[in-house]
Amino acid sequence: MNPSVDGLSALRFDVITLFPDFFTSPLASGLISKALDRQIAEVYLTNPRDFTTDKHHRVDDEPYGGGVGMVMKPDPIFAAVESLPPGSEREIILFSPQGELMDQNLFHHLASRCDQVVLICGHYEGVDERVTHLLTREVSLGDFVLTCGEVPALALLNGVIRLLPGTVGKADSVAQDSFQNLLLDYPHYTRPAQFRGWEVPAVLRSGNHQAIQAWRRQQQIDRTRVRRPDLYQRWQQQQNSE
Repeated sequence: MNPSVDGLSALRFDVITLFPDFFTSPLASGLISKALDRQIAEVYLTNPRDFTTDKHHRVDDEPYGGGVGMVMKPDPIFAAVESLPPGSEREIILFSPQGELMDQNLFHHLASRCDQVVLICGHYEGVDERVTHLLTREVSLGDFVLTCGEVPALALLNGVIRLLPGTVGKADSVAQDSFQNLLLDYPHYTRPAQFRGWEVPAVLRSGNHQAIQAWRRQQQIDRTRVRRPDLYQRWQQQQNSE
C-alpha cells in the first residue's frame, strides 16, 4: 500500500463491477477526486467479465429451480476477488437488499479499522448464494431495490473517503455531521441576513458563542425528535444510560 502525501497509508478500495465506466465521472469530481490525487485513498476497478472462460464471457445464468431473471455466476466473482492483493485488515462487502443498512457507524468502522475494502456490485436477480462465503458483510442502501450495486458502492466510497484525514479541510465539519452522537445536524445560514422575508435567527448574529452553541444543540434535539423519532428514542436511551 502506498503512503499518501501526508505520510499515512492510503485506504485501498477494490470495486468488482461489470460497469467500470460508471465510476469515471464521480471519482474525478470534487473532494473525492482530490483525496485520490493526494493518495488518501485508492480505488481500483475490476470487471468479473475479464475472468470468464467461455467465448461469450457470460457472467450470468438461469436460476436453479426456475424463476424469472438471471443470476450472477459465482466463478467470475470468486476469481476477480482472488486476483486482488489481500490487505491485512480487509472487509469484503456485497450490496444486497438483504444486507444491514448502510449508516455512519459503518463508514467510521471502515475508515478507521480497514486498510482494504472490497465492494462487489450485484446485478440481475442477484448473485449465486455461494458468493456469501467470500464476504465479511452484506450492505443495503435502504428498503428499496435498485438496478445495480454501483449506486450504493458510490455512496459508500463517498461516505468513507470523506472521513479519512485530509479529505475535508476542517475536521470539525466532519465531527458535527448529522448522525454523530445519534442527532441530526442543526440548521445552517449564511448571507444575506434577510432573504424573501426569511430572517437569520438573531442568536446566530449575536456574537454570543455560548448562546449559539446552546441554540444549535437544542435545534439538533428538536429536529431529531420531529424528523427521526427512531433516532431520538435511541439518543434518549443513550442519555439515560449515561
